[in-house]
Amino acid sequence: MGNLLLGLVVVVAFVLAVVLFNFFNLWLRARISGAPVSMPTLIAMKLRGVPVAQVVDARITAVKAGLPIATDPLEAHYLAGGNVNQVILALIAAEKSGIELSFDHARAIDLATKGTGKTVLDAVKTSINPRVIDCPNPSSGKSTIDGVAKDGIGVKAKARVTVRTNLAQFVGGATEETIIARVGEGIVSAIGSADSYKLVLENPDRISKAVLAKGLDSGTAFEILSIDIADVDIGENIGAKLQAEQADADKRVAQARAEVRRAAAVAVEQEMRARTQEMRAKVVEAEAQVPQAMADAFRSGNLGIMDYVRMKNIQADTDMRGSIAGTDRPREGGQ
Repeated sequence: MGNLLLGLVVVVAFVLAVVLFNFFNLWLRARISGAPVSMPTLIAMKLRGVPVAQVVDARITAVKAGLPIATDPLEAHYLAGGNVNQVILALIAAEKSGIELSFDHARAIDLATKGTGKTVLDAVKTSINPRVIDCPNPSSGKSTIDGVAKDGIGVKAKARVTVRTNLAQFVGGATEETIIARVGEGIVSAIGSADSYKLVLENPDRISKAVLAKGLDSGTAFEILSIDIADVDIGENIGAKLQAEQADADKRVAQARAEVRRAAAVAVEQEMRARTQEMRAKVVEAEAQVPQAMADAFRSGNLGIMDYVRMKNIQADTDMRGSIAGTDRPREGGQ
């Protein structure tokens, strides 16, 4: 019994030694920093698979900055997949800059930016120091935003949009791509409403004023501070080009209609030729019956030989006259 008790004491002493070896340094550091964490809490964090040193250091940093944050919400945020250090740094930056940002809101922003390449600290920094967005985005492959004034002349513009993060709408708000798209749409609309491209070149700020007046940052995660037109240039004469294309299209239509009429005329001509051939065939058929009729007349006694001779003389005389006159008159009866 004594040996069993001794063994139990040895095991307990060994466990205590291991615990002190692993957690005493963290416990002491937290205690000295004014952000104490109990030993059972450290052991419980280790058993839950939470990086104890990271959570303790984050709490120490927060407390030193005047933010008394307990370890439980830090553990919960880590287990939810968040970045504890980024949240603490963002809270400190917001507090030092006088920006209202709660711990829960910071955690929500951190989880919302997960996997986007951005962090909650970046959002706070952008709220403190506004950033400039190029419109259009150079990565889109376009260098300018093209619009057409009422006189048909194209205008190319490039803008720089100064924005800062709207932390109150960051979660669920539209991103930079929406800002760029809306600003581009506003620039095209402003150019299109100008009576002449000269007005746009003379007063580029009219584009900025027209775009800002539309409240393009509504429902986005950013607040637009200013829109500056960095460059304005003349593009193509779109109106003249469209008119030329319309004229060419009209010409093609007219040519097609003329071709239809020509084809119809050719068809009518061919039809008339066919009718002419048909009539000639009937004439030949009728002429072919003349000798037969003459033979019947001879047999019936209605035509005498002297009548036939006189008819031949008249035909010969008619042919001679036609030859002298320069005409070639076909002889009746196929003669």
